[in-house]
Amino acid sequence: MAQAIIGGLVRKGFAAQDIGVIEVIEEQRAKLSSQLGVRAYANVAEAASQKGAPPPSHPPKSVPGGLGDLVVMAVKPQQMREAATALAAHLSGEVVLTIAAGIRLADLSRWLGGHQKLVRCMPNTPALVSAGVTGAYASPGVGPDERAGVDRVLSAVGKAVWVKEEALLDPVTAISGSGPAYVFFFIEALENAALDLGLSAQDARLLAIETFVGAAKLAAGSPDAPGVLRERVTSKGGTTEAALASMNADRVAEAIGRAVRAANARAGELADQLGKG
Repeated sequence: MAQAIIGGLVRKGFAAQDIGVIEVIEEQRAKLSSQLGVRAYANVAEAASQKGAPPPSHPPKSVPGGLGDLVVMAVKPQQMREAATALAAHLSGEVVLTIAAGIRLADLSRWLGGHQKLVRCMPNTPALVSAGVTGAYASPGVGPDERAGVDRVLSAVGKAVWVKEEALLDPVTAISGSGPAYVFFFIEALENAALDLGLSAQDARLLAIETFVGAAKLAAGSPDAPGVLRERVTSKGGTTEAALASMNADRVAEAIGRAVRAANARAGELADQLGKG
């Protein structure tokens, strides 16, 4: 996800040499530096003191002091406490953006020694192709201009949705964070059904995927609600009506609702566990 954000920023016109990355694995540091043109550091202290060497053939015109205006914590949730503890002593007025799932800002603030300029977000995997959607929440310590700066970063990999309460990030996780898996699940089921009906594997996959791509584009570009678009496709006594009647009989919509509620509940449970651990 970090590479997706960096790539999106560069495509949006951000200067790669103005982006510093902390990566503990030497091989990965060299890869990031050579492929993306960013400055790579072995640890937080090195980044804070700006002692890392600039990437080959990409010398920065000017190197900002400290950690910069925005610090993005793109680490696994289980590693967040250790990373935050290492970062705490080097923070001053920076905004810290966390993309780790299940880490509440109260816990992150505690691990950061009481730092208050925090933003928590939940991106999803389509960000890898600049088609993601990210839910975000800013703590009261983040000003309007700082929030706008974070929005520019998040928008580099898709669209951003700001919620008014941090608790709403659990539903965001259940809908869009986990949502790509639901779509893949339905595509897989549609593909298997096509195979059962005699279509080739190649044709089955193409039909299933492109149907989702096209329908999503149609919904995104239409002022009408998905329900209205569905009704337009459903002719009385036709094939679509037969399929939807079968889904309604199986209560598919209710099953989807239960699945999303289960994901929402699990998001809260994970946050409780990670905050204690």
